[in-house]
Amino acid sequence: MIEYGLIGEKLLHSFSKIIHERLADYTYELCPLTKEELTPFLTEKKFKAINVTIPYKRDVIPFCDELDDSAKQLGVVNTIVNRDGRLIGYNTDFAGFLHSVESHGIDMKDKKVMILGNGGTCQTVTAVANHLGAREILVVSRSGVGEGNVISYRDANYHLDTDVIINTTPKGMYPNNEEQGLNLRAFTSCQAVFDVIYNPMKTRLLQQAEEMGILAVNGMEMLVAQAKFAVEHFLSISIPNQRIQEVCKELRLELGNISLIGMPSCGKTLTGQALSKYIDKTFVDTDALIVERAGMSIREIFERHGEPFFRQLEQEVIAELAKKNQLIIATGGGAIKNHENMLNLKQNGIVIFIDRELKKLVSTHDRPLSSSKDAVAELYHQRYPWYLSYGDLRIENNYDEDLTQEELDTLMNEILEGYHEIIGNQWS
Repeated sequence: MIEYGLIGEKLLHSFSKIIHERLADYTYELCPLTKEELTPFLTEKKFKAINVTIPYKRDVIPFCDELDDSAKQLGVVNTIVNRDGRLIGYNTDFAGFLHSVESHGIDMKDKKVMILGNGGTCQTVTAVANHLGAREILVVSRSGVGEGNVISYRDANYHLDTDVIINTTPKGMYPNNEEQGLNLRAFTSCQAVFDVIYNPMKTRLLQQAEEMGILAVNGMEMLVAQAKFAVEHFLSISIPNQRIQEVCKELRLELGNISLIGMPSCGKTLTGQALSKYIDKTFVDTDALIVERAGMSIREIFERHGEPFFRQLEQEVIAELAKKNQLIIATGGGAIKNHENMLNLKQNGIVIFIDRELKKLVSTHDRPLSSSKDAVAELYHQRYPWYLSYGDLRIENNYDEDLTQEELDTLMNEILEGYHEIIGNQWS
């Protein structure tokens, strides 16, 4: 028997446990159920209250003795409370999405709204868009067939005057982070893009929106908001809405990655190792992982297979690490040569440029591209604009290798203050 928890088919990477246990004083359990297990679970009613996620939000309705108005209207239940043996079904997704839209100032009144995907979440989003007075609502599906104003992805390109685009599909969700359902380039009238996905924190769709100067919002706040409203049903209490933003900020800071870029010998590894002692994140070095995977040194990789082979290994390692959370990632000096690497590193955290004066950089025998002073200088001038461009934060590190404790504290505090400001306050 569980008291509180989440049921669904695949829950391994759900953030719901973390969120609920910050909002309320109870243990929240993740309970993956097969379709065969669903009926016995709901029939036995051995729980106080549960949330429901994909693919059972409609399947649970016949087991409910009563539905709230939102659940009735949408035909979707994501919250069930056991009141003396009677199962009451609620839908808090509507209120959660509405809260997130309004808190980010996304205006749908008299606007053309395009919703990607036609599943259960699409129904919720459509209901909110109607509630907010959208002029026209288009639903985009792979088949282009369905009730209402449903079009195909090909036909979506005939609606470039769309004002708001909302993704309700799993395209771009972990572990398929590199996927993107719609290319935004031609949608120059678009004012806001909302992606219900929260893992990664920035999908490819949202990254492209940001590059175009479009307001980009992920599903984290919607997730926390619907959880807040669910807790209120669970415990028959009221929680201030400001708690939603507080929990979102806590989660971003806790889960976010810090990636370090910069020239060889600028101190990325030493900085990252030191930083991991100041903050609860695990340090990893991409060059060390490449060496481990290849079973040879970086110099040997270059000599035997060439730079393209090394860069491919580097891209694979960075792509894998960037999908994870709570990491400090030290990258090789040339990682910035591949834009895909930077997109990956920025999907779950910030990138910090560790800037060291050229005269303090040293040549190293084990790095083929920086094995002489002249080679280091050439790389420095070639790469410096890339480091500046990709770095969300620039940190000077011109200290000697043997830093005093005061110097180390200064460096660490500068990094952490920047991290808190960017991912804590500026990310949505």
